[in-house]
Amino acid sequence: MPVTSEAPREWIDGFLFVGNHLALDFLNTRLIPADGLKDLLPDVDALVRWLVASGLLTRTKGKALAKNWSDTPQAAVLLRELLKFRERLRAVVVRQEAGFSASDAFIAELNLRLKRHPGVIALQRKGETLGLETAFEVEQPNDVWAPIAIAVAELLSEVSPIRLRKCEACIAHFLDTSKKGSRRWCSMNICGNKIKVAAYQKRKRAARKLQLTKRNRI
Repeated sequence: MPVTSEAPREWIDGFLFVGNHLALDFLNTRLIPADGLKDLLPDVDALVRWLVASGLLTRTKGKALAKNWSDTPQAAVLLRELLKFRERLRAVVVRQEAGFSASDAFIAELNLRLKRHPGVIALQRKGETLGLETAFEVEQPNDVWAPIAIAVAELLSEVSPIRLRKCEACIAHFLDTSKKGSRRWCSMNICGNKIKVAAYQKRKRAARKLQLTKRNRI
């Protein structure tokens, strides 16, 4: 099922993929870059591009849907509801990270989404083996709920909360799949190096200040 990443892919077509889980990658479509808070899903076209970047749609299918959904009330309503759901999911993930479970209200809402937009199990060939995966037939805007709802359900039911993390330098969340479970940043390239450089500069300033203090005492 397309709910996890084999390895962090970082930026794809302007979207961040460091969550190691589709539900967290969806959550990370709202970020705080250097120029302030930014929503990566400002319109329906961006939503379709994210679905393609996440692997839920082929590029050809995405182009067709972007054309068919452009300026339609149904797609606009879907986007508004998805963004509201995303922020409710953010609150749940923060609770999970703090050691608390999802609220009954959120679970009820998620179950309703799953009931209204169920996934279809299909046998898929993977090289020499066969496996069951959820197949998504996205035609109408509301069909997007199926992969999102299933991913969130799997996040809450199959992922250990102690492996959920929030980056120490930004608001991105991720599933820590490292062996030691000690990952601190959304990405070494994005935030890890920035924190290390800042710490190095802080040590240099402290050492310089100490050196000046010693000179003044002489």
